[in-house]
Amino acid sequence: MISEAPAPLGLGTYRLRPPAVQEAVLRAANDPRTAWVDTAPNYLGGRAQSLLAPALADRVIKVSTKVGFVAQGAGTTAIVAGALSAAEAASGHCLSARFVHWQCAQNRAELGRPRLNLVFAHNPERTAGDPNEALLRAFTALEEEVSAGTLDAYGVATWDGFDNGALSVPNLDRMASLAAGSEYHHLRAVQLPVSLVTANAFTQALDNRGPIAQAAARGWDVFASAPLFGGELPQLATRELADLIRPDLSVTQACLLAVASCPGVTRVLLSASSSAHWHEPHAALREPLVPVATLRKVLDVLASD
Repeated sequence: MISEAPAPLGLGTYRLRPPAVQEAVLRAANDPRTAWVDTAPNYLGGRAQSLLAPALADRVIKVSTKVGFVAQGAGTTAIVAGALSAAEAASGHCLSARFVHWQCAQNRAELGRPRLNLVFAHNPERTAGDPNEALLRAFTALEEEVSAGTLDAYGVATWDGFDNGALSVPNLDRMASLAAGSEYHHLRAVQLPVSLVTANAFTQALDNRGPIAQAAARGWDVFASAPLFGGELPQLATRELADLIRPDLSVTQACLLAVASCPGVTRVLLSASSSAHWHEPHAALREPLVPVATLRKVLDVLASD
């Protein structure tokens, strides 16, 4: 079901400044509507989860993390533990069952949580060989984590896997059903770039097509990553374009509200190290949805440039 309000913010940690991590979590935890943190073991030079742990302790805030990339300094430890071969460690990415189990255990230890809310298989398009075979192995391990009571649900986070044809939502659904042994699996989310620049899935969603619409139709959460295109979008967008979206908002706010208004998107991830960079977008997402007709016009203007 499509929301009648813009998708809420969640705190992304990929671009956070390390000294700002704990205060950023406190801001994100202030409002139950935005009480979500997204991270990964390879973020911030492999330190993200350990930096997050003190701020997450004793706070009711959900966390999504990831499996797949070998975090800086973790390769040797994983080899000694039998979770990776030397070749897998050298490649920097692996979705084997043994590595997924090992990395889930590492994630729990680093975050200081006995149970993980959501784990994304991270950029499966980067894996050696067939991404679907790798995902079947990873999903099987993640279903086992759910059965063991150490995980609530899992998903897939990708950069360009939907655009380059390596991934599709129907195929993810099929792999998860195979992993679970039935259609009642625990694949519940996808994460992909959604912005006025990375607009392919965005444009498709306006016509009820593509990965966002397909995930929403299954009741999955859709996490929009890089909504400001790595911080570059406010410099690329014009005041005139922002006025099309909502004249009383800043360019940054307008760009974020557009993403949060995309049908099917359920959360927008923003790496905000300062109070202003969090509260200004947060205020924008209290605005009414941008109508689909307006979003079409904005994307048409950008496509014609």
